[in-house]
Amino acid sequence: MAMRFNRPDFSRWAARARATGGCAQPVHLRGRVEYRDPLTGAVLHRYSTAREPGGVLRVACKTRRASRCPACAETYRADTYQLVRAGLIGGKGVPATVTTHPAAFVTLTAPSFGPVHSHRAGAGGGVAPCHPRRGGGTCEHGRPVSCTLRHSADDGRLGQPICPDCFDYPGAVLWNANAPELWRRFTMAVRRHLARSAGLRVGELREVLTVSFAKVAEYQRRGLVHFHAVIRLDGPGGPHASPPAWATLDQIRAAVDHTAGAVKVTTPAAAGVPAKTHRWGAQIDVRPITASGDLTDGAVAGYIAKYATKAAECVGTLDRPIRATDDLAELPVTAHARRLIAACFHLGTLEELAGLRLAEWAHMLGFRGHYSTKSRHYSTTLGELRADRVEHNQRQHDQVTTGRLPFDDDQVLVIAHWRYLGQGMTPGEALLTAALTGKPLPPLSTDRTTA
Repeated sequence: MAMRFNRPDFSRWAARARATGGCAQPVHLRGRVEYRDPLTGAVLHRYSTAREPGGVLRVACKTRRASRCPACAETYRADTYQLVRAGLIGGKGVPATVTTHPAAFVTLTAPSFGPVHSHRAGAGGGVAPCHPRRGGGTCEHGRPVSCTLRHSADDGRLGQPICPDCFDYPGAVLWNANAPELWRRFTMAVRRHLARSAGLRVGELREVLTVSFAKVAEYQRRGLVHFHAVIRLDGPGGPHASPPAWATLDQIRAAVDHTAGAVKVTTPAAAGVPAKTHRWGAQIDVRPITASGDLTDGAVAGYIAKYATKAAECVGTLDRPIRATDDLAELPVTAHARRLIAACFHLGTLEELAGLRLAEWAHMLGFRGHYSTKSRHYSTTLGELRADRVEHNQRQHDQVTTGRLPFDDDQVLVIAHWRYLGQGMTPGEALLTAALTGKPLPPLSTDRTTA
């Protein structure tokens, strides 16, 4: 840290640290770019990283994962918050009249694959025993089937199986892998149910009603994903038109209750693994979004945005892909996560399940879907929000600070040569960046790549 602070190019280095927003894992690039007149070939502007500290340009990693870079993840979280909230109260191209459209906050969970330790609320605000069972007894593996402990909310045993040998690890990772397809079929089935309720065909439904949604995937400590979603009913074409009078919150609730129990995805039998049918769990929640109370538009948007920056860290797994050179027994993961990862690798070798790409997504315990998604008509897009931010930054900074040019990139010929050198920073640089920007330090890890 002292060496970096005392270098003559520290001011320029500090300016770049601020420009990246305090990114904890900046990408290091080396190269040059030239802007030429497309008619004459004359050089209008030339930039080279040779003038940057260390001869490299540091740019923000732009990851969504808070475990990798809190600063960039906060930007992603804020964008997701604005995207979701705009779909509930208007703004960002969505009319304010959208507040009159029926909207519900829906939670779809995974089924049980074996009892796990849990934090249970008791009477009077206390903590109830974990898994009390009358008569007690043991499972076929000789372990108690009950747990009478009162686990605190930060107990490391939460989510761990009461008997690991009874827990269905193949079924759990296969459910994670098929959850995106289960969600897709669920959204299609909701539209079909609404059409039948109105006496219409699905093709006719589009002429009077649009089902819009925004959803996020959240990991439970037991290693299974579940989905939180905003489901909104609009008129034809989206939020600019009002839905028909028969499209109410009760219709959303009835459609979700029916289709959540009806949709399924089946995986074929493979060597030693029987065919499995995957459905949603029994815990389905449909709650109206209100202007006041616990479930306001801001609360819902904040909830979805928070989980858009998280992955499977709460399960005790890695936040990066597992390399071929990694020794599974030596990875810094929990015993439960290790067995889930091992199940991914085993099932990934079976030809019948090759399409699920379980080995590639073993660090995500089989889940390979997008964490946050939305339908086209729900609200604005992350791309539009980022473009607005770029335009705002260009207006706020002069040419010296931002390197803006007196012409647009689409009016000139741009010739660029870039080479990737690495990513990250030293602990000393991380401390300086946090002090300069006021952004939090990333969690310390020995599993990072530092350029």
